Amino acid sequence: QVQLVESGGGLVQPGGSLRLSCAASRSIFSIRAMGWYRQAPGKQRELVATITSGGSTNYADSVKGRFTISRANAKNTVFLQMNSLKPEDTAVYYCNAATSTLELRYDYWGQGTQVTVSS
Repeated sequence: QVQLVESGGGLVQPGGSLRLSCAASRSIFSIRAMGWYRQAPGKQRELVATITSGGSTNYADSVKGRFTISRANAKNTVFLQMNSLKPEDTAVYYCNAATSTLELRYDYWGQGTQVTVSS
């Protein structure tokens, strides 16, 4: 039933690193992009980083230079390497897979993984 599975979240001290992974079920076809979004308490869900099927990446300004999104050889798996973490990065991180066909676009979402940056 769950088609996107995130892992790698946890508690880390400021300045530390975490690596998130997201595996999309191969039952999901026509993936055009995958990415990471996050939602902190009291805030809207926001883009963190995306990567298209062609390899183009996009980052939120707040994470540029610190986070890196990448994909495995299999396009159904993406990673988010998070370095120099700040308390402001604390949020639930959600994996997203955007699919698009000639007629439809649909977004799949994972259930989220908690990232807490605190000393």
